[in-house]
Amino acid sequence: MKIAVLSGDGIGPEIVAQAVKVLNALKSDGLKIEMEAAPIGGAGYDAAGDPLPASTLDLARAADAILLGAVGGPQYDLLERPLRPERGLLRIRKELNLFANLRPALLYPELAAASSLKPEVVSGLDMMIVRELTGDVYFGEPRGIEVRPSPNGGSERVGFNTMLYSESEVRRVAHVAFRIAMKRDRKLCSVEKANVLECSELWKEVVIEVSKDYPEVALSHMYVDNAAMQLIRAPKQFDVIVTGNIFGDILSDAASMLSGSIGMLPSASLDENNKGMYEPIHGSAPDIAGRDIANPLATILSVAMMYRYTFGDSRTAGRIENAVKRVIAQGYRTTDIWTEGATRVSCSAMGDAVVKNL
Repeated sequence: MKIAVLSGDGIGPEIVAQAVKVLNALKSDGLKIEMEAAPIGGAGYDAAGDPLPASTLDLARAADAILLGAVGGPQYDLLERPLRPERGLLRIRKELNLFANLRPALLYPELAAASSLKPEVVSGLDMMIVRELTGDVYFGEPRGIEVRPSPNGGSERVGFNTMLYSESEVRRVAHVAFRIAMKRDRKLCSVEKANVLECSELWKEVVIEVSKDYPEVALSHMYVDNAAMQLIRAPKQFDVIVTGNIFGDILSDAASMLSGSIGMLPSASLDENNKGMYEPIHGSAPDIAGRDIANPLATILSVAMMYRYTFGDSRTAGRIENAVKRVIAQGYRTTDIWTEGATRVSCSAMGDAVVKNL
């Protein structure tokens, strides 16, 4: 299996290095793995003047799967928008048609005290957010900033974006969510804002149509503002959530705190053939970059998702997940999940501990 390794910026190289340790351990066990690195984001701009260099995109197309760290940093904030690191991330998702973003939120029992919510509220949490990834206001046209007449006379700048979804875009991600629900507790909640937005009204109609193909799945609907509240009030009511790009971005970050830290949540972004890009859902955290204190577990768990969804190897995925469970049970914690009585370890030491427990 050929894996494109795109470390990116900030803490990206540190956390990806720990996932590569895991991959090398699996390789030494006999799994056939080939890895090739390339720059993306700010690193891509520094190397080639482009946040997604053509050579990086070519590698990503040729690879069986992509492992990504994180992109962005304050030093790039004044670049023209097309050259900013985040544009490279959006472009690779679009170019590879990675429309289905899977974001599990799982609370390990030992980390209940690390959550900002009461243990009885989050204990036993195990949910999946399916986020549509290549549509919505992030990609809709027209968009921009322009000067327009002001209601009070004269002129002023106006920023605008377009929320846009087609039936086919909604239908394909809905099928992904229903199939995942079929393998779990057969409950799916579709989140939108159909009482205000025509785009959401279409979303809801199409999801209802698709639900006819999955009569075993109990489908419910929730407005996004209520869903945000319910995630905090009673998160265990959810099994699988399917939602659009911007709503999914916000809700999954909120859900990350239920599990104790955003550093614990992996993700998979899949095309129609289950080729995927795998990355932690957190950002590049430039304030702690280079200090060897970042949490690499989300990145390592993203490798487990790679084996489960793209490579179809649930045994290897389970080995990685169980190694992470054992490390947590042994009391090892990076700073973001540390509580009194646990053993605080560095990013690299956490990677070593996972490898030891494989």
